[in-house]
Amino acid sequence: MSHTTHEHLLEALNWRYATKHFDTAKKIPADVWSALEKTLVLTPTSYGLQPYKFFVIENPAKRAELFAHSWHQKQVVEASHFVVFTARTTMTEADVDKFIHRAMEVRELPDGALHRYRDVIVSDVVHGVRGKIAHEWATRQAYIALGNLMTAAAVIGVDASPLEGIVPAEYDKILGLENSGYTTVVACALGYRSTNDKYASMAKIRFKTSELVQYI
Repeated sequence: MSHTTHEHLLEALNWRYATKHFDTAKKIPADVWSALEKTLVLTPTSYGLQPYKFFVIENPAKRAELFAHSWHQKQVVEASHFVVFTARTTMTEADVDKFIHRAMEVRELPDGALHRYRDVIVSDVVHGVRGKIAHEWATRQAYIALGNLMTAAAVIGVDASPLEGIVPAEYDKILGLENSGYTTVVACALGYRSTNDKYASMAKIRFKTSELVQYI
């Protein structure tokens, strides 16, 4: 398996920025989007539970509705692809059992092979400490997916812009998420930067590495 070089990685991360204006004429090719879609699915999560869902908004009318509840940020309607990240509001034993069933299916394990592991998960994310903050915990997992998506996009030359300036409750109504067990937490617009986006050429502002990274 080939890997990207560290030079390529840093070049990509320096190239990326929170794109403010997308070229509406340029769409992400199907094969490229398929790869980015898989980065969402392959994102690591606590216990592997994946307590989230991703909604790719293709319908222009839906995008227009969401735009009105996104502080009128143009990325919502200009981007090639627009992804809404939602997280579980609670975690139940049924959620854990669904994961256990999938794990046994994928790894071809015999019945009962993951019984103890199942009990450990339930005691934590359903009845334990994480269970008491299930939505907050699930939201953290969704943000891991967001970071994974943006990094992957940069590496393959796709622009992205994360959007927290949205009204989650209104998004939930538009997407029909009420009583679904999921709620909106963040969004991300992806595509290709417009040549008119002045922010593309601005110097990236970061504190010095020595101020942020400490070796002990």
